[in-house]
Amino acid sequence: MGWPPTTMDDLRKRLGSELFRRVAGPSGVRTRARIHETPGPRWFGPDRPIRTVHGDASMFAGGLTALLLQSLHPLAMAAVAAHSGFRGDPWGRLQRTSTFLAVTTFGTAEDARLAAERVRAVHERVRGTTSDGRAYRASDPHLLGWVHVAEVDSFLRAHRRYGAHPLDPAGYDGYVADTARIAEELGVERPPRSLAELDRRLEAYRGELGATREARETARFLLLDPPIPWQARAPYALLAAAAVELLPPWARGQLGLPSLPRPARAAARTGGRLATGGIRWAMAPPPPTAPNTPNPPT
Repeated sequence: MGWPPTTMDDLRKRLGSELFRRVAGPSGVRTRARIHETPGPRWFGPDRPIRTVHGDASMFAGGLTALLLQSLHPLAMAAVAAHSGFRGDPWGRLQRTSTFLAVTTFGTAEDARLAAERVRAVHERVRGTTSDGRAYRASDPHLLGWVHVAEVDSFLRAHRRYGAHPLDPAGYDGYVADTARIAEELGVERPPRSLAELDRRLEAYRGELGATREARETARFLLLDPPIPWQARAPYALLAAAAVELLPPWARGQLGLPSLPRPARAAARTGGRLATGGIRWAMAPPPPTAPNTPNPPT
C-alpha cells in the first residue's frame, strides 16, 4: 500500500525545509528571494554551465569532497584550523559558503561583486604561522589557487557522477571557464579555463600536499563525527562514502582513508545516487496543482 499523496508531499516539504534551513540559515528564504528576484545583469546567464552544476544536488557530495581535498595543503589547512571556526560553528561556515556560491552564481553582478569583496577583506586578515614555522596568508594568490582548483575539481567530479543532467566535455570546459570569473574576483591569478588546464594545475600542486594532523582530524570530524541529528546519520553516511569515493586515490591515501576495492566503490556510488536523489526529491518545488473543473454532465 503506497503513501497517500498528501502525506508524501508533506514529508517532502518537511525534509526540504529542514535541509534548506541547515544549508541556507535562518534568513535563507529572504536571501534566496533577493538573489533570484532582484532585477539586474548577472555574471552568468541562464544557459551557462555553472548554473547547472551549482544548482544540482550533487553539490552536497562535491562539497564534502572539496573540504577533504583542500585540507591536504598544509598552509590552507593551518589557516582553516586557526581562523575559520568550522568545528565550533560548522553549520555557520556551510551557510556562508553556500550563500556565497548562490550569490555569485545566480545573483546580480553588483551583489556578486560585493560578496567577493567581503571575502577578500576576510582573507586579508587571515595570516599566521604553521606548527613547523611556515608563514601563511589566506590572500596569497598561490594558496587561493589551490583552494579554487580543489573545489572546482570536486564539484565537477560530483556532477559527472551524480548530476541530474551531466554535461558533455564542452559543457564542463564551460563550467571551468565560468568558475574562473569568480576566482579572479577573489584574487586567483590565471585560474584554469578548461578541463585540461584544471587537471594540469591540480597535478602541479601535488608536491606541496600532505596530510597534517589537522587534516586527518578534519577528515575524522567530517566523516565520523559530524554535528547532525541522529535521524540524519544514515543518509549522511551514504553521502560521506560517496564523497570519499570521489577523491583521487592519492588523496585518499594521504588522508589515511582505506583504499576502496571495486565492490566497495560500487556500493559507495549506489549510496551516493540514493543520497543525492533523496536530496533532489526533497528540495524540488512541488508540482503545479491542477485547476478545479466542474464535473462533466451525465
